[in-house]
Amino acid sequence: MDKTVNSPTNVIFCIGDGMGFEKVKAASLYAHGKTGTLSFEAFPYQGEVTTHSADAPITDSAAAATAMATGSKVNNGVISTALPGDGHELYTLLECFKDQGKSTGLISTTFLTHATPAAFGAHEPKRGNLAEIGQDYLNQTRPNVLLGGGGNGLTEIEAEAAGYTVITDRDGLLSLDTENIDRVSGQFGDTNLPYEFDGLGDLPHLSEMVATALNILAKNTTGFFLMIEGGRIDHAGHSNDIERNVYETLEFSKTVRVAFDWAKERTDTLIIVTADHETGGLQVLENNGRGIFPTVSWSTGGHTTTNIPVYGWGANAACISDVMDNTDFFNLVMHNQSPEK
Repeated sequence: MDKTVNSPTNVIFCIGDGMGFEKVKAASLYAHGKTGTLSFEAFPYQGEVTTHSADAPITDSAAAATAMATGSKVNNGVISTALPGDGHELYTLLECFKDQGKSTGLISTTFLTHATPAAFGAHEPKRGNLAEIGQDYLNQTRPNVLLGGGGNGLTEIEAEAAGYTVITDRDGLLSLDTENIDRVSGQFGDTNLPYEFDGLGDLPHLSEMVATALNILAKNTTGFFLMIEGGRIDHAGHSNDIERNVYETLEFSKTVRVAFDWAKERTDTLIIVTADHETGGLQVLENNGRGIFPTVSWSTGGHTTTNIPVYGWGANAACISDVMDNTDFFNLVMHNQSPEK
């Protein structure tokens, strides 16, 4: 397969925040009693990714997501801004696709102004500039679809004023007239979505958000870019909570299945599944069989330097190599495109 092809018409970029190889293994063992059973593990192109930031061997989500979104290393805590450097805005994949007339979307199980989605749709010197990140979404990059946890610098009133249809619960999501809506802001709750393990109440699952988003974005025959984050895999890793970690990873796998089922008959779509870093230093010690959580150990409550997995399917996926750096994703997606405005 020729690796030097033009950029795909559609890109679905799936990030399991904190999802290392052992997270994938643990979820597969719980779900099926054996390894290799999650949806994306069947993808034909696989490898691993190095994740260091510009100023540290252990990255945070802001620097890692910026590297994936822009092809540039930045310091920890920085959102798609040239630091180190002169502080100029770094052109993101989302902006590349928007400037080609394509639709764009950001979806997360964290609040929407969190670091990973922010790196694709905002430019700020500090990841904590939540209100400014919200304003970047609404007034600068203007993704067609914004679905995730609410609050934290992004308000319903501001989104409506910026021309978005605002929804706040699962019923609102599932009843959307996707044929006639082109810009939607789903602000679910006032922070991160609940863990799958605990139940979501009247809020939607990640897989449901993605199914709705695809119905909206796919109307644009020019194409689309969609970033999907399973953000609470990371949070469960920080807490060394195997039960919630597994449930979040399984919902992430279900979400990738939704995306794959949409794309599987197409030749113009790229699906990337990866992480931003590994969280918790998880090691699976023993398989206890289907439906029983494996015996595991954790080495930290923080992030680690461990390489993370990548799985690819579709247009350009053959460019995935055995070992990549997170800055390689920009060129993988955007062949023959410049990373500068």
